[in-house]
Amino acid sequence: MALQTPKQRAANLRFAKANEKKVGKKKKTGSKTEYPISKTWILVLLFLLVGGGVLELVSLLF
Repeated sequence: MALQTPKQRAANLRFAKANEKKVGKKKKTGSKTEYPISKTWILVLLFLLVGGGVLELVSLLF
């Protein structure tokens, strides 16, 4: 193990003390969920899927 100067030891103790407060705490996350694509594109894809399903059902019935 490398030798530490008193200045380094004091800095390490300050760092360890600051990190002890962070350990075990959850990261703050907002209530807003961000998606990789926008809501508009999600709605467009849903419209296409549901519309395609409806057309397929209509073609099977008539």
